[in-house]
Amino acid sequence: MTQEDTLDPFELRVLAVLAEKEALTPDNYPMSLNALTNGCNQLSSRDPVMQISEDTVADVLARLTERRLVNAVTAAGARVTKYEHRMRIKWSLEQDKLAVLTVLMLRGHQTAGEIRTRTGRMHDFKSVPDVETALQFLIDKYPPIVAKLALAPGTKEPRYGQLLGGEAELAREEAGYAAAAAASSAGGASRGDRVAQLEVEVQQLREDYAALAAQFAEFRRQFE
Repeated sequence: MTQEDTLDPFELRVLAVLAEKEALTPDNYPMSLNALTNGCNQLSSRDPVMQISEDTVADVLARLTERRLVNAVTAAGARVTKYEHRMRIKWSLEQDKLAVLTVLMLRGHQTAGEIRTRTGRMHDFKSVPDVETALQFLIDKYPPIVAKLALAPGTKEPRYGQLLGGEAELAREEAGYAAAAAASSAGGASRGDRVAQLEVEVQQLREDYAALAAQFAEFRRQFE
């Protein structure tokens, strides 16, 4: 993905929720701003869990609409504008590939087995190899929109991550996973070591938030 095509975490969440709800609650799709905000802030099936304001979601929708990744729909006589994603058109995705990509956008890096379990209501994969076929399609696209990650120490199955957020975000997420796995395996680590690890993670989160806030402020300045 080029820098211009890269999506920020809020954009990824909004797009993924639209794709998820299209499959899970078709009677309520396209989605209103309120329903979409609730979906973004949902506590289940989300990693990380977010708390996004309705105003922020509206700003994200405006950016995605400008990039033709979202379409605003206003039905005759309707009071509320609703929104639908255009991921299927943008990347020429059938439902099985869209389901895989959506779950990776919503829940981070996962194995093919985890993806199969979590896509059940969006697409019924008969086997893990069927998931791997869909993943390979996404990896083989140009530019690729999914990456296969190196085996982590002590693991037998590879994990996969989406590239829509850019390679830097992919690496950052993988580093966070590795740190969490190391902390979990080092059950006998001292309290000081655990506190030090938490401090590093908190600092990284602060830096990520500051970068995101700066991007958002720059975007808003364009309309002032």
